[in-house]
Amino acid sequence: MATSQRDRAGRGSNGKGIDMAVDALVRQLGDAWGWILLRGLASIAFGALAVLWPGMTIVVLVIMWGAWAFVDGITSLATAWKARDEGKPVWPLVLIGMLGVGAGVVAAVSPGLTAVALLTFIAWWAVIMGVFQVVHAIRVRKAIDHEWMLILSGGVSVLFGAYMLVSPTRGALAVVWIIAVWSIAFGVLLASAAFRLKRARDAGG
Repeated sequence: MATSQRDRAGRGSNGKGIDMAVDALVRQLGDAWGWILLRGLASIAFGALAVLWPGMTIVVLVIMWGAWAFVDGITSLATAWKARDEGKPVWPLVLIGMLGVGAGVVAAVSPGLTAVALLTFIAWWAVIMGVFQVVHAIRVRKAIDHEWMLILSGGVSVLFGAYMLVSPTRGALAVVWIIAVWSIAFGVLLASAAFRLKRARDAGG
């Protein structure tokens, strides 16, 4: 009986410890809300530019996407460094950041790749980045309201990447519109999540 009570007490203590760690992480993500907002705004700007640029070629689109992925990677790394998870950088954001920086560099230095190869590369990047985004969202879901926005932003990326992998040879105009719509939707969800993290931080004092 005594052992059972100690076990329950231990589990309760561990649960409280986990909740406190999540609350601390959310507060620190709230402190970094500006970097998260910048990620969202950069994504919206890229999508809007893709829509407004008439006659854009796939190569130009990929170069623009590479620049955006690089900026997204840098802001993700900055967020991970500012919002410490129990004293360590937030590893899903670190991986997202490294992936973005690497993708941006590859897109910039490999203009000779075929359009299909470049689009396939973008698709895989979106899938992997989306998975990490969902993992990160699940980590903090109990400490913020409307956490589905963070999860949905990752899910949108996964669905977009999967669609592009299945249909990489669609017409150039269709590809531009698909990437633009995904980028704007992802940016809006990320910007909304940034404001909610800020409010969660302010509510927690």
